[in-house]
Amino acid sequence: MGVRGLQGFVGSTCPHICTVVNLKELAEQHRTRHPGCTPTIVVDAMCCLRYWYTPESWICGGQWREYFSALQDFVKTFTDVGIKLVFFFDGMVEQGKRDEWVRRRRRNSKEIARIFHYLKAHREQPGRNMFFIPSGLAIFTRFALKTLGQETLCSLQEADYEVAAYGLRHNCLGILGEDTDYLIYDTCPYLSISELCLESLSTVQLCRETLCESLGLRVADLPLLACLLGNDVVPEGMLESFRYRCLSSYTSVEENVNKKANMILAVSDHIAKVLHMHQGEKALEEMLPLGPNKALFYKGVASYLLPGQQSPWFFQKPKGEMTLNKQIMSVRSDPELKQEVPMCTDPESTSEVPMYTDPESTPEVPMCTDPESKLQVPVCADFESKQEVPMCTDPESKPEVPMYTYSEIKQKLPLGTGPEFKLEASMNTNLEIRQEDPVPMGPEIKQPVTMISDPEILKIARTHHVQGESYLVYNILSSGEIECSNTLEDELDQALPSQAFIYRPVRQRVYSLLLGGSEDDTSTGPTVKEWFVYPGNPLKHPDLVRPLPMTVPGGTPSLKILWLNQEPEAQARRLDTLLACFNLSSSKEELQAVESPFKALCCLLIYLFVQVDTLCLEDLQAFIAQALCLQGKSTAQLVNLQRSRLTKFHNLKAVVCRACLKENRRIVGRAHWDSHHTGRWGRQGSSSHRTSSGYSRSGQGQPWRDQGPGSRQHEHDQWRRY
Repeated sequence: MGVRGLQGFVGSTCPHICTVVNLKELAEQHRTRHPGCTPTIVVDAMCCLRYWYTPESWICGGQWREYFSALQDFVKTFTDVGIKLVFFFDGMVEQGKRDEWVRRRRRNSKEIARIFHYLKAHREQPGRNMFFIPSGLAIFTRFALKTLGQETLCSLQEADYEVAAYGLRHNCLGILGEDTDYLIYDTCPYLSISELCLESLSTVQLCRETLCESLGLRVADLPLLACLLGNDVVPEGMLESFRYRCLSSYTSVEENVNKKANMILAVSDHIAKVLHMHQGEKALEEMLPLGPNKALFYKGVASYLLPGQQSPWFFQKPKGEMTLNKQIMSVRSDPELKQEVPMCTDPESTSEVPMYTDPESTPEVPMCTDPESKLQVPVCADFESKQEVPMCTDPESKPEVPMYTYSEIKQKLPLGTGPEFKLEASMNTNLEIRQEDPVPMGPEIKQPVTMISDPEILKIARTHHVQGESYLVYNILSSGEIECSNTLEDELDQALPSQAFIYRPVRQRVYSLLLGGSEDDTSTGPTVKEWFVYPGNPLKHPDLVRPLPMTVPGGTPSLKILWLNQEPEAQARRLDTLLACFNLSSSKEELQAVESPFKALCCLLIYLFVQVDTLCLEDLQAFIAQALCLQGKSTAQLVNLQRSRLTKFHNLKAVVCRACLKENRRIVGRAHWDSHHTGRWGRQGSSSHRTSSGYSRSGQGQPWRDQGPGSRQHEHDQWRRY
């Protein structure tokens, strides 16, 4: 998330909110105030990738040792002064943020097109001003940090929300990142990664309290300001006319300040002098031209509320309140439900509130959601004194709260409660009714629907996801929806297909493993929604992809065997399953002769060269050499490599070539190619494009877009060369 124009405003108009701080000194002060508590900085890792990745030759990626060394130095610098780091990575895209995600992917596609245009025009790598993060860097970074012994977490919702919540709950020293939303959240201090000097451990701290003083606002007003200006929830154009009215009536317009800055000043002035005047007398929608966008706007404001926080803009006349183990939740009883449930919604709307689960603790915290967009956002909850977050909380502690299961709650519902009463999540016990300022609740709470019914498997997948030990698996099991961002691909290159299509058959077999499927290719089983960026994909809709049947010797093992069984035979089943996912069971004998570190490499190369016949022998040699050769060696040094290394090079090349030959794919040098050979691959949208499931993009002769997901037809792995 991010607030439109706020970063530039801070730099140009309110630079005094930025203060240079020394993190070592802050850590010492923290230890003095909280003896026995380790100073902790929570790191928004996605904001830091550009800071960490410094190699000059970025266009090809692959400088792994150099990058790993940079991460190692980064971690060591903080560890040496006694500062603990906790790294958060994006784990999913919330439904309400999909449009913004698509907008950014399209913008990235234009940047990548400019990079390839420069390469073709100048025959050299563009400068750092055109830098684009190498493909897969975020995933590799997660595992690199784990190798360095760092706590690495993957979010279950918007990452910046979880970062802010973690920082507040654990009383962290600060949040290290580069996102103006950290100025809006009422959490620990916001520290800039772009201004960080690692040698001196100094950076810039942006103070939200000072920002509020400059704007005449309260900290509790910042979420309102963010939504009026536009963010990832509330589109910038939604309240454009309102902002211009604020600007036209603003009497302190500064000539030397840009238009965007004056707009922020004008909107802030309107909040301070107009909205504050009627606060408590009028509902917010009476003071703002929200119209049909009322629910979306309230959801945007609520998305900034961390557990234990309230918005003064939500509450109206007393109608009744329910406390949830002393966590204050305003409600309105719905006679249709005949049961009062802790909820928080925008006033006078039908928005609902399910429960928010913090990935770092077992208690569940109330959430507010809008039934139209399904976006879950946190709701206010006050903790009683004995459960309040202390000034310094042990990051390892995980408070437990007694919870009802769904079946237990169902049994406790009154007799008049009908089957349509569905629960979004388990709820706390110790309910108590009081008269306070309420927030009305919606008519229904829906139980979340997952792709599988085994709660143990889902729990294991969720744990692995949160701990950053797997990628995309939990999203497939829980929602059946995944995404893949931009990669450095030339959309004008007709010879090479997009990676999204090359690896789709592998993904389809993984879907079959995770979700189950029939033994043939006429399955009407579950489909997975894929939001993958590739040339020609407008990202208006997801690709609906069905699992692809696969054959594993001895039968496809269950996920419990693959994940939980530690017996030796289970390890052999894992290898068989891996090869089956790549449809390389016939190459098992060749691959077993390869030492472990290079098994995966050979498996990937065999698959890649079978799928893409425009790759030649020189490409294969380059891939293997990159895996074997030491970085930083000159050409002369590489020529004189030990005989042992050359032997391993030739052995690996032979394994890949023999395995490909079994698949009727002979790898030859470029000199042997027909000069007119372009391969069977065309860029997506061309007549030669085929996919393993027999469907392509909407608007290019694909009638499946308007059909139901059960009507799509399979073709058995047509991508394979034979």
